[in-house]
Parts: sequence; structure tokens; C-alpha cells
Amino acid sequence: MAKVYPQEATSTSTSKRETYTLWMKSLVFHSNGCTVYDSNGDIVYRVDNYDRKGRREVNLMDLRGKVLCTIKKRLLAFGCWEGLRYCSSSTNCTTSLEEEQEQPWFQVKRCHNMIKGKVACQIKVGSQKYCIVRINGSKTAAFRIENKDGQIVAEAKQKHSASGVVLSNDVLTLDLAAGTDHSLIMALVTVYGLICGIM
Repeated sequence: MAKVYPQEATSTSTSKRETYTLWMKSLVFHSNGCTVYDSNGDIVYRVDNYDRKGRREVNLMDLRGKVLCTIKKRLLAFGCWEGLRYCSSSTNCTTSLEEEQEQPWFQVKRCHNMIKGKVACQIKVGSQKYCIVRINGSKTAAFRIENKDGQIVAEAKQKHSASGVVLSNDVLTLDLAAGTDHSLIMALVTVYGLICGIM
């Protein structure tokens, strides 16, 4: 059983590769979402969507339930989402107030299969650009996130146990490249889950 009690806060980015386990299920009974575990089996992030699948607004939270990012589907813009980061004076966001505020963080635009092929969506984070690419030949929601130079920032694929047993389609391994912002990657994974209708 995973540890659900509070623990020391972990950094949102590291200088080494990191591997997470994504379980595309919520820990909350009768809700949609996902739960993210680190390599020690501790819960790191969670998304609980208490409404029906495809909700217009979901929250990415840490273990304690603190909202790190709100993801909103933009009205009147088909297939577009925006991410708003919660910032306080103790974080590196640009705000001078002690209370937390939502600040624009990223925008995601869904691509249509006929236009972009394997590319599921395009992402803008300030001046940086990324895309989420579907992995062919996979019956799961396997994908990778690439930067504008085609370098893989994160890759998710179906998880195998230590003995080689393939786990169910809703359990993925997420490999993060060194120096990536884990909260950003998890927010993008959440948007991809909404696009695919698995959250």
C-alpha cells in the first residue's frame, strides 16, 4: 500500500533522470483522475476529477492536496487548454503578495490526425515549444513529450513488473529527462489524459 501521509516536500526538478509510475485511476472512490508514484512507491502527484470525464477544469495536486496547477479547457476554442500555476512569494513565480495567485503557465492545442500524423498536441510554455507524440503500435496511451529540437523530455509507456509481467493498460512508466520541471510534465500528462478521454 502506498504511503498517503504527509512527508518532506520533494523538488519539482532534479539534475538526474527520474522514473514515475502513473496509475490512470483516482484514489477517490467514484471519481476520475490519476495517481503518480515515485521510484520509492510514494505518492507524488494526483489528479482527482470529481465530475464526469472530460471536465472543463481539473487540478493537479501534490500529496497533501495542495493545488499546483489548474487546467482549463478554453471555451469557444476547440481542443485548446491552458494551464494556470499557483504561485506565492515563497516560490519563484513573479508575485509580490503573500497569498497564492493563478498565473498563466502554458497553452496546449490539440492536433487533428490528418494534419499532424502522430503529433497529438502542440504546447507553448512562454517562448518554449513542445509537442506530445503518440507512440505507434501501442494499445495503451503511450506517448512522449518532445521539445522543438525533437529531444525527448518525457516518455510514457506500459509498465512491466520487475519479473517482466506486463501490467494493465492504465499503469504506465513515465521516464523524465534530467533537468525537467516535474510539475509541468505532470500537467501536460493530465491534458493528454483529458484529450484521450481517460481522465
